[in-house]
Amino acid sequence: MKSRLLLFSIITFSGVCLSCCSSVYYSTMEKMGVHKRDILVDRVEKAKESEVEAKKEFASALERFSSVVNFSGGDLESKYNELKDELDDLEARAQEVHDRINAVDDVAQALFDEWKEELDQYHNQRLRQASARKLRETKRRYNQLIRAMRRAEAKIDPVLVPLRDEVLFLKHNLNARAIASLKGELTKIQMDVSDLLREMERAIREADSFIKTLQNQKE
Repeated sequence: MKSRLLLFSIITFSGVCLSCCSSVYYSTMEKMGVHKRDILVDRVEKAKESEVEAKKEFASALERFSSVVNFSGGDLESKYNELKDELDDLEARAQEVHDRINAVDDVAQALFDEWKEELDQYHNQRLRQASARKLRETKRRYNQLIRAMRRAEAKIDPVLVPLRDEVLFLKHNLNARAIASLKGELTKIQMDVSDLLREMERAIREADSFIKTLQNQKE
């Protein structure tokens, strides 16, 4: 399994390509022995890894922004540069989380569509019904996962928007007024970060549970 998944890095098609490119990618991987289910597991794992890293980075960023509130003199411009770098890292991580969630959903829908179509190929009704039940259960578990991931994703912008504003304000106001502005927003930002981390933890647990479901189906 692992050796087959290593083929991902060899193929020139991107693993996160969407729309018509996706069908070409999946078809190519299928011919090489890597099925949609395998790709789905791999992408859920990668999406989970992104959320784990995002969780760490947003918690760290909150500490960094909080430390500026207690800044009492010195080179404020250097503090601005630190916060700007922190914000840029968060923006990049947020985009990665978004892209990987979309990649998960793309292959999941392709898998479910294929599975549904293949139900009509059964002659044995007992086997068909068993497969249909497994499809319904897998979709149910998947819907729990994607809802959790989307809820976490939706919590990112409420954190990034005020941070963008504060960094921009600090850029043009390297003085006590800018620090006071950040201090006034900090409580709300802390609450939003707490909400984000909580939703990300839930999404990470759902990812682990869903991966286990798919792995158990192969046993």
